Amino acid sequence: MDRRAFLKAGAILPTAAALPRLAHAQQLPFEPRQAEKWRSFEVTTRVEIVFPEGTTRVWLPVPSVDSGYQKTIDNAWSGNAQTAKIAYDGTYGAGMLYAEWPTEEKNPVVELYSRFATRDRAVDFSARPGSVERLSPEQRAFYTGATEHMPTDGIVKKTAEDITKGARTDYDKAKAIYEWIVENTYRDPKTRGCGVGDIKTMLETGNLGGKCADLNALYVGLARAVGLPARDVYGVRVAKSQFGYRSLGAGTANITRAQHCRAEVHLAGFGWVPVDPADVRKVVLEEKAQPTDLSDPVVQAVRPKLFGAWEMNWLAFNTANDFALPNSKGAKLTFFMYPQAETAQGRLDSLDPDNFKYTMTAKELSA
Repeated sequence: MDRRAFLKAGAILPTAAALPRLAHAQQLPFEPRQAEKWRSFEVTTRVEIVFPEGTTRVWLPVPSVDSGYQKTIDNAWSGNAQTAKIAYDGTYGAGMLYAEWPTEEKNPVVELYSRFATRDRAVDFSARPGSVERLSPEQRAFYTGATEHMPTDGIVKKTAEDITKGARTDYDKAKAIYEWIVENTYRDPKTRGCGVGDIKTMLETGNLGGKCADLNALYVGLARAVGLPARDVYGVRVAKSQFGYRSLGAGTANITRAQHCRAEVHLAGFGWVPVDPADVRKVVLEEKAQPTDLSDPVVQAVRPKLFGAWEMNWLAFNTANDFALPNSKGAKLTFFMYPQAETAQGRLDSLDPDNFKYTMTAKELSA
């Protein structure tokens, strides 16, 4: 099989209104290190369809966020697909490799190679707000709007207003929601994958457990409900944490189950601000051999940092919510963070490796 480069640096770009440029990092998340240091990685995603039937289709997310903290280097693929090309979601600019095999192919296989560079990002809230790119009225409406799984009215709005009561500034509101998420939710190890992000049901039932796609979606929904532009960013961890947190990195080169979504909120004078309350709850549950609580020093050290900073041992794929895959006969995706596939039997379960075989590996590239 020939490895075919089909996309070069800068070619994957989101739609103009979807992903505005982000403010550059001013300091690293946990230590005062060199903010300008870029690290380069390659992620390989290999998919083998175990039980093909009829036409087989596969969709693999590719890096679709080019910003002050991440830039695409290139993408390439190999395999026996009859058709393979890059496709886009027209609303969010989410890029994907689309591959298709005819009925006659009994062993569909494809490998995607994505190379990209990242650098840690953090916002210095002690500095005076600076001049950053403002959201257009259309962008502001987009990032405060409701989605199918993220309503901004009813119990979501009431909860958000209760949390932010008395908060004077957008920063105060954003921080209050972050602290509320940290205090009131928990990471549930029984949740499949990264969760489903059904925030209305979470609030109605009072069951505030879940994983990153639940807890960080709850942050985004509550922020939008009080007029703060916010969005989820879906991706995968690609390396160990350099700051000593075992739970906040990929422990091995195999990152097949290392998917992780984060959140951003847009604040005047600071632009898009990185937040990750779900990772605070991950530290509580997983950093030590036995679960701890918020009073533990290991949690207290990271809690204030994850409002305003991300360690970029992580690849950002896209910010897409509730959208349809091109040429798919299946339902809309709540989010696009896992490989997807369909046969004549319908959509395969991305969390069922016995029937949908794929592996993702990551390696850091030398300078």
